[in-house]
Amino acid sequence: MNEPKKLVLVGNGMAGVRTIEHVLKLSPGAYEMTVFGAEPYPNYNRIMLSKVLAGGTDMKEIIINDLDWYESNGIQLYKGDAAVRIDTDNRKVISESGVEASYDALIIATGSNPFILPIPGARKEGVIGFRDIHDCNKMIEAAKSYKKAAVIGGGLLGLEAARGLLNLGMDVTVVHLGKHLMDRQLDAPASEMLRRELEEQGMNFLMEKQTAAIIGRRRAEGLEFADGSRLEADLVVMAVGILPNVELAKSAGLQVNRGIIVDDYLQTSAPGVYAVGECAEHRGIAYGLVAPLYEQGAVLAKRLAGVDTDGYAGSVTSTKLKVSGVDVFSAGMFNDAEGTRSLRYQDDIDGVYKKIVLKDDRLIGAVLFGDTSDGASLFSLIKSGESVAGREKELLLGYQTGQSSLSPLARLESCSEDEIICGCNGVTKGRIVEAIADGNHTVGKIKGCTKASASCGGCRPEVEGLLQLYGGDMAGEPVKEGICGCTSLSRDEIVSSIKELRLLSVKETMNVLGWSEPEGCSKCRPALNYYLGMLWPAEYADEKESRFTNERYHANIQKDGTYSVVPRVYGGVTSPADLKKIAAVAEKYNVPMVKFTGGQRLDLLGVKKEDLPKIWEELDMPSGHAYGKTLRTVKTCVGSTFCRFGTQDSIGMGIELEKAFERLNTPAKVKLAVSGCPRNCAEATIKDLGVVAIDGGWEIYVGGNGGVKVRAADLLCTVKTEEEVMEWTGAYLQYYRETANWNERTSVWLERVGLDAIKAALEKQEDRQALVSRIEETLSRTTDPWKEIIENPELRKNFMPLAEAGAGAGETLGGRRS
Repeated sequence: MNEPKKLVLVGNGMAGVRTIEHVLKLSPGAYEMTVFGAEPYPNYNRIMLSKVLAGGTDMKEIIINDLDWYESNGIQLYKGDAAVRIDTDNRKVISESGVEASYDALIIATGSNPFILPIPGARKEGVIGFRDIHDCNKMIEAAKSYKKAAVIGGGLLGLEAARGLLNLGMDVTVVHLGKHLMDRQLDAPASEMLRRELEEQGMNFLMEKQTAAIIGRRRAEGLEFADGSRLEADLVVMAVGILPNVELAKSAGLQVNRGIIVDDYLQTSAPGVYAVGECAEHRGIAYGLVAPLYEQGAVLAKRLAGVDTDGYAGSVTSTKLKVSGVDVFSAGMFNDAEGTRSLRYQDDIDGVYKKIVLKDDRLIGAVLFGDTSDGASLFSLIKSGESVAGREKELLLGYQTGQSSLSPLARLESCSEDEIICGCNGVTKGRIVEAIADGNHTVGKIKGCTKASASCGGCRPEVEGLLQLYGGDMAGEPVKEGICGCTSLSRDEIVSSIKELRLLSVKETMNVLGWSEPEGCSKCRPALNYYLGMLWPAEYADEKESRFTNERYHANIQKDGTYSVVPRVYGGVTSPADLKKIAAVAEKYNVPMVKFTGGQRLDLLGVKKEDLPKIWEELDMPSGHAYGKTLRTVKTCVGSTFCRFGTQDSIGMGIELEKAFERLNTPAKVKLAVSGCPRNCAEATIKDLGVVAIDGGWEIYVGGNGGVKVRAADLLCTVKTEEEVMEWTGAYLQYYRETANWNERTSVWLERVGLDAIKAALEKQEDRQALVSRIEETLSRTTDPWKEIIENPELRKNFMPLAEAGAGAGETLGGRRS
């Protein structure tokens, strides 16, 4: 058996590691492999950096090959140890730490560096490129202290950076030298549609602006433009392009132009030395998209494995991506030029734009905005070069001559085998079909063996379609149920997308996330309204039309169409003055019944809807929120104030809790109780959160329920002081708010996530304090809803008798019966 040859890879990025993945499959054991990486991480997906910056993904989730993969394949990885010298005469690579590695074959995959404008102030503190995880981390840290960001560059990278900074709470302005955003991928009409969409999401734009200098002393304080105008900014992100990283190759004497010059087999000017990826220049072109780089890697891997292969002939590029929730596709030569013809379709209402460009009866380019379903079939025609004479309009509108509109499955079936389905990982239709034939009959299994859909997930519908086409009865992906029939997305997927894309309204969320029912339903609309308010307490305006009747009128509707009114009675403790007010109002408005509730309050039953504003105005008491998904009551016993068994002041503790957390919106109703001793007269151990006094401290119980499904609460912790009770309660309620499903009581939530997981989340004081700060932010922006109605005559009109004449029992949503 021949001794394995030595293969060294310089650069631990996507293109280089993909090449050695192919080598391992084509010729296992043929090479002893060594990899040098400048970053202290295993191979990760650089395409997903914008998601890390946006906060919806962490570093672990974008790792493509973890450390176990290197070890299991016998690869020696030197991470955080960049190669600094190549000795082509002695065939050796020397690293920064002094490691020397001999090679029979060397692959240079050093990628590219962000282009930093050569202007005054470009090296100031607060000026960052956007190229790797280190840049992401610097921006995330900067956003904690600074609030005004300028992103120089309106291309894809710049918009991704701007989107992430918006999600971090910064005021973001994109500065672009050209007239149109993403001018390398979109023509002018599509670019303008994108700009309008992004402006609605909160981005600001300065177009046709040339940055002349970055102003400030040590740290950036703004930009100065060539026309003399200025923009304030304490964080500046350069996203104006990339430069192939050729310094190492240049110092080794390799032939270099803009990139490292390679032939059709990716061979450089030095024997045994190859280059792939963004650092390589082939036939005068250095590619920056993933698919061409993977095509290069496939050719080089076959060459290294001794497999016959045609050389790399260059790539016709296409881009299919989602920019801030908007689908975009472009391919080929999409701008008009001499000798070309073009056809366009534009729908500003639905946000759809399509354009195809033809030359000599052949399709040479296309742009799709908003609806990219025809992208794969158009790209196949661009690459094949076949005549499309007579089919031009049908191609634009998604039709074939003499046939009805092609379904998504028919489009997939018509694609060629070499069509790229997963652009992030360069996976072709043929590779996926081959994986299905090998017995991989779920999306998860296909992802595992081909990496299709493993990155941004945008190609998942196509992968599912291929499974349906070629898996037959064996295809077995379970049907995914969402929060309602309007969507297949789960609660976690929706919340993650709202955070990542910074969605700020119910309508926008439904539109961007592809709701099947544009107006939603009685399940999803209140849920989205809650999630948006929970995530963006400072920016989101509560949508009253997405609440049930009870919550919109701040009273419980009864079976005869009247309402019940429950004013807030803190801890069940009232006063003669408040009792007189309640009695006077009940008498004046002929309230049929005044009843003590189980939560130690008074309920005025049988109130007419038109009397609700006047009753609340004359009561001049906060609402008890007996109707809402919020804190209802804090039940107390008399505790040590009067009871001979009481060990602590349960009344005072209960009132403090109720005043702290009243008006707090929660996924479902929440009830609290405080008992002054273990005799538990306030029934604290069947509440969502119960506090029981013991000698020298307090026990906090959670997840109880005294309703249809009775559940005894679990002991969360034992604390000594009232301050600790408040801290643990606030942290627990906020953690519930952030992780529970809509309409999920704490008892059900606790059983789903587990008491141990909740304890772990609240174990560290710094984590509890972070949760408390978020709940305090929310509470600082809430007021009693009746104040707004009492003070606004227009809102009072909603309570006139004709507004909902004949309303009967049951809840309605937005005026419709649920």
